[in-house]
Amino acid sequence: MKLALLSDIHSNRQALDACMDHARAQGAQHFVWLGDLVGYGADPGYVVRQAMALVAEGHCVIGGNHDALAVHPPAPGDRAASTVAAQGAGWTHDQLTPPERAFLANLPLVAEVGGVLLVHASADAPERWRYVDNEAVAGQCLDAAAQRPGIRHVFCGHVHQQTLYYRGTGRRLMRFVPQPGVAIPVAPRRQWVATIGSVGQPRDGDPRAMYALLDTDAWLLRFERVPYDHAAAAAAIRATNAMPDYFALRLEAGR
Repeated sequence: MKLALLSDIHSNRQALDACMDHARAQGAQHFVWLGDLVGYGADPGYVVRQAMALVAEGHCVIGGNHDALAVHPPAPGDRAASTVAAQGAGWTHDQLTPPERAFLANLPLVAEVGGVLLVHASADAPERWRYVDNEAVAGQCLDAAAQRPGIRHVFCGHVHQQTLYYRGTGRRLMRFVPQPGVAIPVAPRRQWVATIGSVGQPRDGDPRAMYALLDTDAWLLRFERVPYDHAAAAAAIRATNAMPDYFALRLEAGR
């Protein structure tokens, strides 16, 4: 089965459409969204409706920290309201219908599809939203996943960058940054954890959208970069007259 793995869409309609079209053109058979459907961007309702349609068709969508924030945004004056993650959460909440908010509220934090574990943050404590951004956390993530029979692969979002870790000899964690479009053998004789990057807000200096494709028959993983109209996505943020301009600038710079 060929899985398309998308994460951190962040209400970016233009990036989402580009990645979904690209994945379908590559023969993706099953779609997995790894959380943070909303936040930062201008089109939360559109993205949530796409997710609802996918789930109705039997695909997999899990929740992220920004989805939780959109359901229960911090009140003005609350200390949490000043964080970057919380900025715009109230506006996002107001753009969603009650059924759309209920959908976000009921998303699972962890799922298994095709023999792999799927989680927005680290598998050792999904609700704490820990970033898998170093070998130590990647090891803890793999240790938690190993408690589930047969699981050798974990796919995460949250980090907004594409990185692959694997456990080598002596349980040592190895880390490398993949090249887009290059198939990587990820045989289940090793343990693997990948952060698949962000569809809607890349943070590595390249504004192109990120996602990944996994072939669970051949056990080949390919990280993808997809050009999209980030200028239009940035303009849509500015047109809300509610979201910080910083969010638009991030799309333009890929930061």
